Amino acid sequence: MRKKRIPPSEPVIPSAILRRAKREAHPDKLPSKQAKCVVCGGETAATSTEQLCWVCRRLKISAWHEAEQQLPAQE
Repeated sequence: MRKKRIPPSEPVIPSAILRRAKREAHPDKLPSKQAKCVVCGGETAATSTEQLCWVCRRLKISAWHEAEQQLPAQE
């Protein structure tokens, strides 16, 4: 005996909403259509709102810390 083939039913969640949810859940797996780093031209970090790659972003943060430490010494 063969099983009856079940006809495909309409999806419960519309495909547009499903695609958007997948993009939001996994931003690191997006295609490389992301913006380029404004300093070095590398791929921007997922968490960066300044269009910086993770290296340039880290260098910027380090420079801020160094500048804050030097200000009191100069006074």
